[in-house]
Amino acid sequence: MESASATPRRSKRLSEKQSSPQSTPSSPNKANRIPSRTTMTTRRPPFLPTNLEAVLLSIYPGILVLGSLFALLDPNARAAPYNTVTQSHYAETAPSYFAKKNNVFNIFFVKQGWAWVTFSYIFFLFTHPSTGTPFSPTITTRRLKGVLRWGIVTVWWIFVTQWFFGPPIIDRGFLLTGGQCELVWEAEAGNVEMDDTRQFVTSVACKAVGRKWKGGHDISGHVFLLVLGSMFLFEEVLHVVLRSATAKEERTIYMQDGAIKSAGVEAQVEGNSTTETAGQLTLGSKVVLGVGALMCYMLLMTAAYFHTWFEKDFWWH
Repeated sequence: MESASATPRRSKRLSEKQSSPQSTPSSPNKANRIPSRTTMTTRRPPFLPTNLEAVLLSIYPGILVLGSLFALLDPNARAAPYNTVTQSHYAETAPSYFAKKNNVFNIFFVKQGWAWVTFSYIFFLFTHPSTGTPFSPTITTRRLKGVLRWGIVTVWWIFVTQWFFGPPIIDRGFLLTGGQCELVWEAEAGNVEMDDTRQFVTSVACKAVGRKWKGGHDISGHVFLLVLGSMFLFEEVLHVVLRSATAKEERTIYMQDGAIKSAGVEAQVEGNSTTETAGQLTLGSKVVLGVGALMCYMLLMTAAYFHTWFEKDFWWH
């Protein structure tokens, strides 16, 4: 009887034990796990300068300040007579070879500055492997875009220094600030005859008749050329030669959907290998960097020996 009655009770206890929920110790990893959150990295807008570009931009006012301080502190520069009309020292008493307007660097490099910018940049475009097959005339997407950027900067250089629907912007600024060719003054004084159609002349036309600009704010065309040319070359080349295969691309671009992505994404879309061509210092790169460095040095010489501070500082702003 006892064994018969024990069997149902044992069966009942077993069924209750099986039906009751079994408590299992929670895993330490699960207990301490923090819900993951997706962090969105805010990228710099493409129109703001990168760290490298900010450093480059700070170099130019530093050069102008350094050159101007040198002109103030150097005894020879202070003692040398200064021609306020030509905004330069007299050649006979110039405190330095670079203070003479007829020095070889000024004649063959600065005055032909945009030709040097054009030659060095085009040479880089067709010799560096990051833009296409070196020394190949093939027009790749990167080369085409590079030529387009050069064209935009060149148009701006033409507008400022050569032609802007008539006189260039520099000459227009000189005339608007009260300056004019001394030939006009002589005509107004009755010393020479000149009709009204020749009253509005450019600096080139004034110098062609053996006269000089007088009276206005003579913006430094050399400072504009040297800053624009060197900055363009550095912008185009430095990020290529300084970038390593594992370095993070600082520059950003707008995609077609409006998203801001790294400029490295564009290279992947175009099918260009950045890991194989990054950081290569080729002959074309050396030529560009050499031209840019010489422009910076001539900017220092211009700041030390030519023009007033305001005329030099105007084109930096």
